[in-house]
Amino acid sequence: LPHGYEGQGPEHSSARLERFLQLCADDNMQVVYPTTPAQMFHVLRRQLKRSFRKPLIVMTPKSLLRHPQAVSSVDDFATGQFRRVLDDPEIRHPEKVHRVLLCSGKIYYDLIAHRQNIKRDDVAIIRLEQLYPFPENRLKDALDRYGQIDEVVWVQEEPKNMGAYRHAQAMMKERLDIDISYVGREMKPTPAVGSEKMHKQEQEKIMITALGLPGGEAAPKTRSKNPIKARLKAPRQIAAERHN
Repeated sequence: LPHGYEGQGPEHSSARLERFLQLCADDNMQVVYPTTPAQMFHVLRRQLKRSFRKPLIVMTPKSLLRHPQAVSSVDDFATGQFRRVLDDPEIRHPEKVHRVLLCSGKIYYDLIAHRQNIKRDDVAIIRLEQLYPFPENRLKDALDRYGQIDEVVWVQEEPKNMGAYRHAQAMMKERLDIDISYVGREMKPTPAVGSEKMHKQEQEKIMITALGLPGGEAAPKTRSKNPIKARLKAPRQIAAERHN
């Protein structure tokens, strides 16, 4: 489904991600938001090769069709499989990371461009390529790579009452016992502001709030005495504790 929030009118999107996620239950469908050509190829291949049939909802923003960084090598197509979670390939010293940004879709490319401009290496950006069924085990593996994580933040360009935030917030708390923060647009009655200029201003505010300005911290917090990684539990452990 085409999906775009570039400020070009009050209903400039034929896909309402939050509505599909509200319909998800009992593994009834798949909702994915691939960010590379190889990921798109592998998710479609997976759909055809599986021995069962289940509805597949694919978010496909038009801007990624021409984005210079949304590319894949021949080897990416020829080997591997669809990856539900994509860890940050740019982090060389995971022990330095204290803030993790979770996102889904094309906002990832805005985030990495802004991070490169301000030269920060202590904030990791993890992509959820599959939103439902929620990939809690793979996400936990990605989070386990980093140091004493003080904050996990969900970043999206959609308004707060739209997009995947509410779904991700509930899943992170239920499956991994993590309370996530939010960075994005405030709640709105329509998915787009109706002005490209205002849209870009709002987008810049999201980048600064999530990552900061050059030489500065983004939304500095007091170092937690009980960092997230110290209490990060396996999904099965959480389920067992609630059952007991």
